[in-house]
Amino acid sequence: MIAGDRPVVCFVCTGNAARSVMARRMFVELEPGFRATSAGTLVLEGHPMSSRTRSALRDHGLTDPDHRSRQFGEEQAAADLIVVMEPDHVAWIRRHHPGAADRTATLPRLVRDLSVVGTLSDRVAALGLADVEVEPWEEVIDPAAGDQAVFDACAAEIHLLVEALVEALAARLPDA
Repeated sequence: MIAGDRPVVCFVCTGNAARSVMARRMFVELEPGFRATSAGTLVLEGHPMSSRTRSALRDHGLTDPDHRSRQFGEEQAAADLIVVMEPDHVAWIRRHHPGAADRTATLPRLVRDLSVVGTLSDRVAALGLADVEVEPWEEVIDPAAGDQAVFDACAAEIHLLVEALVEALAARLPDA
């Protein structure tokens, strides 16, 4: 983080067309103290979100008409916190961007394990993320092959998780 700037959180999924898009947009709505970005591990650059993602967001009163898919790269690897949607994404970051492994965790793990005391960097460091064994329960299942009801259920799950993450992050910024 550059001094004086808001901390950066990057939400990551596979195609940057559903899960990471929903999580980023919901996070932006709930947490103005951060700058949020999103990216994917296997992306066709520049594509808009799927119509099912757009509809699922609309059900939460949200839109993101300017979204275009982006491949995770060095810029995203510099984020203060990288929030992924499944264990495979953690493995991908560790393989392709090992310097970011200590700031990368699944959304469910962060909700469960992130301390509410201290600065963001101290709390993330305390998790030992580069060495943590990622488990199957940490997956937010990709709705890509599903119908609108599957996307809506995914959006509802992500919304609950993002609300919990925002609550955990509430004590994150130092006073000065």
